[in-house]
Amino acid sequence: MTQQTQTDDHIRDAAYFLWLKDGQPEGRDQEHWLAAQAELTQVAETPKPKAPRKKAAAKPRAAKAAAATKAEAAAKPVAPAAKPKKPRAPKAAAKAE
Repeated sequence: MTQQTQTDDHIRDAAYFLWLKDGQPEGRDQEHWLAAQAELTQVAETPKPKAPRKKAAAKPRAAKAAAATKAEAAAKPVAPAAKPKKPRAPKAAAKAE
């Protein structure tokens, strides 16, 4: 199948659907053919927009470290509270001479 035949087949299909859409009128085949041809040409010439690139948001190192610390803290079990230490006795005063 040549390029011309493929194009004609596409135009024929598009013209058929336009004819159906218009209620199948008689004697307007040339009008439907030209409308389909214009529609397909316009679609073929319209460039496709490029999709924008998505970049992953970079986290600052400090934020990464803080997130890691929070995750570690959440994973560790909480230790029971330590008993308060008794105060030390004051040191003996220097001997008087």
